[in-house]
Amino acid sequence: MQGVAHAAAAAAAGAFNVKALGAKGDGTTLDTPVVNNAIEAAASAGGGTVMFPAGKYLCYSIHLKSNVALYLDQGATIVAADPPAAGGSGYDLAEPNEWDKLQDFGHSHFHNSLLWGDGIENIAILGPGRIWGKGLSKGTGPGPRAETPGLGNKSISLKNCHNVVLRDFSILHGGHFGILATGVDNLTIDNLKIDTNRDGMDIDSCRNVRVSNCFVNSPWDDGICLKSDHALGSSKPCEFVTITNCYVAGCFEEGTLLDATYKKFGPETRVPHTGRIKFGTESDGGFRNITISNCVFEGCQGLAMETVDGALLEDVTVTNISMRDIISAPIFLRLGARMRAPEGRPVGTLKRVIISNIVVSNSVSRLGSIISGIPGHEIEDVKISNVIVQHIGGGTTEQAAIKPQEFENKYPEPGMFGTMPSHAFYVRHVKGIQFDNIEIITDKDDQRPAFVLQDVTDAEFFRIKTPHVADVPVFALHNVDEVDVSKCHGVADTRIEKVAEKTL
Repeated sequence: MQGVAHAAAAAAAGAFNVKALGAKGDGTTLDTPVVNNAIEAAASAGGGTVMFPAGKYLCYSIHLKSNVALYLDQGATIVAADPPAAGGSGYDLAEPNEWDKLQDFGHSHFHNSLLWGDGIENIAILGPGRIWGKGLSKGTGPGPRAETPGLGNKSISLKNCHNVVLRDFSILHGGHFGILATGVDNLTIDNLKIDTNRDGMDIDSCRNVRVSNCFVNSPWDDGICLKSDHALGSSKPCEFVTITNCYVAGCFEEGTLLDATYKKFGPETRVPHTGRIKFGTESDGGFRNITISNCVFEGCQGLAMETVDGALLEDVTVTNISMRDIISAPIFLRLGARMRAPEGRPVGTLKRVIISNIVVSNSVSRLGSIISGIPGHEIEDVKISNVIVQHIGGGTTEQAAIKPQEFENKYPEPGMFGTMPSHAFYVRHVKGIQFDNIEIITDKDDQRPAFVLQDVTDAEFFRIKTPHVADVPVFALHNVDEVDVSKCHGVADTRIEKVAEKTL
């Protein structure tokens, strides 16, 4: 308490400056006590801003408080200290959570983090400085597991908070999550640069969220990810979210986005190149009323929307997206039945999705795009328009004969079905889908149909342009009803009421 009193006295003179209050900022002295005392003093004074001038502030867990902002000045870096030696205290212990069996450890606990807040309001982390998760665990691979007492695995962790602003700083090597926000309402994330070894930011069961102007390089996991798990003990949707003017990548060596050298991995380096914008996989509460616009993907997987744990995914618009060097499906919509949710939950729904103005270049051709429900549970009311996809082509006649398995309860990823029998879109268990003004360009001839439909009702295709390959149909239809094809390159206008097997 003496440190808090000292901080309060300094604040009376006009500032909660951590260096003025005794922090060394030398990168070797543990500054956690001084930083936490400064935050506590600001909170006790009714609120204020805790200033971090230039320096490297080595810390374990920093406790965020209501009505307090942290400001990281130019040259200021909060550095996650290395895990303590045996017997050391290190980061705060992971708090108990009776629902921890329904999601991974990192999603179930929040206090074992570099900066965390639980049940607080009116907070901000601001400024052009940096958070470096140097000593954090990424939760997988060699070394101590995230469950180890004293270990931290998240850079910023927020639970049950509201009125939060994260703006202008950068995160390097963020651990399992650069940002994990669960049950956070009225959340603004703006102008962040995140260059990390797993997820960039996970927005989980949050309401009224604005993500804008962010740059995320996350080769080993997702860049910007919406989730809705059961960590709060309830099924709360992630809703009223906008993601705009963002760049996501999975192709650069860690740190080279931040130093602007943009060094790409060589072919000898095994890396998943994930880096995308995704909804899921945790989907206990669902997703609704979400807009994604004006975003760029590079060297990563494509856009993914997944609900597999018995919840809705509905009322979503995606527009003005540019993708380059996409290593899996440019567009992946999946309704499944993994059912990692409280017992008795029925299969969810995926409906009312509009995707428009998409350009994709240098995509792999093994998968194409995939829109797949499961038997008895259809994806509904999807509109896809103004899309250009250029991919490498080269699919074979043997691949065209593939019948993908259902994998109803499998973890959802675009590659889960293996090589697909179509090179543009594979559409299965869908009711109500429209494609308008779609162009597919291939580097090599592809012997697979551009579109394969399986168990589809009410499909419309208008102004579709695909490469002409002799004896290869544009459409392969299996058990479809009410299919309209008009003004499609190389295909006569056709209306099909019901057919078991047909090619066009």
